[in-house]
Amino acid sequence: MGWTQNNKYLRSLYFVLPMLAVLFSHTVNALGINKIQIYVRDDVYIDYKRFLNGRNVSEITDFSGEYIRRDVVDMILAQQALVLGGFTKEFEYQTGNVNFRNTKLLEQGKLLLSMDSYWLEDAKAMSDSVYVSKALIKRGEYYAGVFYSPNNKKMQQLQSYKQLINYTSVSTPRWRTDWETLHNLPLNKLFVEHEWVSQARMVSMMWADFMLMPLMPSLKNEFNLEGIKLVAHPSLVMLLDGSRHLVVSKAHPYGTEAFKALQKGLKVLRERGMIIKAYTQAGFIPDLSKYEVLNELPPR
Repeated sequence: MGWTQNNKYLRSLYFVLPMLAVLFSHTVNALGINKIQIYVRDDVYIDYKRFLNGRNVSEITDFSGEYIRRDVVDMILAQQALVLGGFTKEFEYQTGNVNFRNTKLLEQGKLLLSMDSYWLEDAKAMSDSVYVSKALIKRGEYYAGVFYSPNNKKMQQLQSYKQLINYTSVSTPRWRTDWETLHNLPLNKLFVEHEWVSQARMVSMMWADFMLMPLMPSLKNEFNLEGIKLVAHPSLVMLLDGSRHLVVSKAHPYGTEAFKALQKGLKVLRERGMIIKAYTQAGFIPDLSKYEVLNELPPR
């Protein structure tokens, strides 16, 4: 008899426990304990956390200092814009080498938005599956440093657009904006190399004279990685022919809501002058009293 009662008890648990699990899951969602997963490249997230140094992201108004970089500025401005637009759901960051995965995750609705901005041409290619925001960086605001090996004496003599006929560079057609910018220069040779690290290594070994990279004033405009050392030209920068935008997944449950908030918030940040201020303080938009822009954007 005792066994029969226990058996009935166990059978009732068999039906009740799954119902409790469902109820608990709904309760968790209602309380907002389940945060929205956002995937970020690990090196970007490390610098982002170092730069915040315990501060709330909404508090940031000064973008100068150590660990700041273009993608960290993107990440901060994206979150500030969302909050200003009324989107207050919390994010939980997952890190890793997610560059190539992000596009698929956005298309599948598994990633709400990319915290790293996209070139407009790349964003347009995904427009069936993502919303494209107002320009975070407008055409004519994106400057790149001219990086080369410190042993390349010829690069130290570069002073004008006309001299570029004697120089070589490296990029990949996969990066539409970078490639078009370099392709429009009167270079002696533009090498194709699809891997970024391989490009840097080519320039380090002086197989190519230079490559374009964001300025890094917090690192004294020097790049060091795995035996590769590159420095930025001290007085020259180039304009990249494009604008950068944030993209939001159309398939994500919160996609439409987040996009509306983002558009509203970006408008507020732009009107307040915070976007220009952020990229200028971070050194991404250089002090043009100290730099000469080597190229001009073609008319549109």
